[in-house]
Amino acid sequence: MKNISRIISIISYLFIILAGEMIGIPFILWLFFTIFDFGNIDQIFAIFGVLGVGLNFSKWKNKILITIISFILMLSPIIARMSQVGNEKFDYLAFQIPLTFFIVLYLLFIIINIKEKKLVSDSANSQSLSTNKH
Repeated sequence: MKNISRIISIISYLFIILAGEMIGIPFILWLFFTIFDFGNIDQIFAIFGVLGVGLNFSKWKNKILITIISFILMLSPIIARMSQVGNEKFDYLAFQIPLTFFIVLYLLFIIINIKEKKLVSDSANSQSLSTNKH
């Protein structure tokens, strides 16, 4: 369940549709085009977004702090874009539905991760207590 929620949330993130002048483009294309658009203020946020996605494929992907940092990094280009353009420009379902899936499922992933770590540490503590009693 944990990995499924992470994968679906990242796919939803990458396929958020940003409305353009003529057609909408998936967020993944905006990220990659903006990374190489030197001098653009959005370049740093696009780099943050790609780094956030990249952290999900690192060896630290299940560490709680890394998952929270990754979530914040991935949200930063969306928040920056919304603050620059204005929220009324994002009032369409091709943006709202994938964004909602991303946020809800990634938060679910973080919560499941925290609960798993807590269970592991509780089990280790109870094991050490039972060995100390004997």
